[in-house]
Amino acid sequence: MLHFRLWDAQDVAVFLSIMLYMCHLAGTISIHSPQRSLIRSVQDNVFFSVNFTCSGIPDIQWTFMSGLVSRMIGSWQPGVYTNITEDYSSRVQAYDNGSMGLLDLRLQDGGFYVFTITDSTGSSKDFSFVLKVNEVLYEDLQYLSVSFLVLACLAGLFMLIMWLLNKTYKKIKASKCIREMPEIDETEL
Repeated sequence: MLHFRLWDAQDVAVFLSIMLYMCHLAGTISIHSPQRSLIRSVQDNVFFSVNFTCSGIPDIQWTFMSGLVSRMIGSWQPGVYTNITEDYSSRVQAYDNGSMGLLDLRLQDGGFYVFTITDSTGSSKDFSFVLKVNEVLYEDLQYLSVSFLVLACLAGLFMLIMWLLNKTYKKIKASKCIREMPEIDETEL
């Protein structure tokens, strides 16, 4: 009779210890955010809100990616230091909870923002946001409509002035014609 040995006690112990270790590694860092896709307009501000849990003091890093461009925004440790790159130094607000604010948006700010957190054991986890930046078109339309209105008023004013000058010219011409007409004497009849 054939005996099939599926698992012995040592195999089960090794398997369980590997599974516990993997669960421990997977559970060391967790990241949550209320919103991952953001739409803003040019010159608005945006707030990338994140909540995380990890063991020890985390290293936080933000990176911007769009097309072929990948730029480091900054890195910091909560309460210890903040290191924002020159490109973003005047526009980024770093928060100890890992969140980041970006002020005065530009059209080229649209793209992917990657939040990377590394804990004291060296484990890291990424979390990404998508930001779409829209141009403010209604200001251009407002400017265009005001310009059109001003030009239409000026055209109407010039047409009124031309009409008044034409009327005045006709009256002056008529009165000049009347003065130049010879007087008809009734006695000649």
